Amino acid sequence: MNEHLLLVEDDDAIAGALRIHLEEAGYRMHRESDGLKAMAAIDRQRWDLVLLDLMLPGADGWDVCRHLRQRHADVPVIMLSARSAEAHRVLGLELGADDYLAKPFSMLELVARVRALLRRIEQMRSSPAMASELRFGPFRLDTARRELQRDDRPVPLTLREFDLLHFLVRHPGRTFGRGELLRRVWGAGFDGYEHTVNSHINRLRTKIETDPRDPRRIVTVWGVGYRFDDIPA
Repeated sequence: MNEHLLLVEDDDAIAGALRIHLEEAGYRMHRESDGLKAMAAIDRQRWDLVLLDLMLPGADGWDVCRHLRQRHADVPVIMLSARSAEAHRVLGLELGADDYLAKPFSMLELVARVRALLRRIEQMRSSPAMASELRFGPFRLDTARRELQRDDRPVPLTLREFDLLHFLVRHPGRTFGRGELLRRVWGAGFDGYEHTVNSHINRLRTKIETDPRDPRRIVTVWGVGYRFDDIPA
C-alpha cells in the first residue's frame, strides 16, 4: 500500500486525527488547509484519493471539487462536512463526489470507506475485462483503459460514473432498481442511500444523451428504476 492521499481540511484538530489514522493504515498524506492551495496541489500532481472539507478559506469545497473534476475526472473524492442536510449531500454527489461523510464521523468508518474505494479501483484494474470495448451509438467504452470516447474524443467520467455506465451498457433492456444498482455498482458494503444513484444517472445523462431532459439511452422506469436502451447514433 503506497497510495498518496490529499487531505483538504482547515481544522487542525480534525486534520491531525485524520493524518494519524490514515498513516497508521499505511497511506501517505499531504494536507492543504486552503481551497486555493488545494487547487494548486491538484494541478501539481495526480492524487490517488482526495478527502475534501466543504467549508474552507480561499475557495470552498464545491469549487475545489469542480476544479479536480475538470483535471482528473476519475480520482475518487470523499467529501467531509458539518452540513448533514440531504441537499448538501446531493449537491456533493452532483459535482462528482464518490462518497460523503457528515461531521462528526467515526475515524474508523472513514478509514474503512477510503479502503473500500481504493480497493474497488485496484480490483477493476486487475480483473480481466469481460470485453475490451463496448459500443453504443457514437460512443466507445474502453473497459481496459476505463475511458469513454465519443467519435474518438474523450468524455471524462468519474470512477462511479464509469462503473455505473459499464454495468448498464452490459445489460441493455433490463430494468434495475436503485437499491440493486447500489449493491451491484457501489458494492454490498456501501453505506449510502438511493439518491446517490439518481445523482450519478443525472450526470451520465448530461454526457451521453442528446437532450438530458428527454433521455433516450438511460430511461427512467417510473416506480422501478432505470433501463439502458442501445439506440442508433
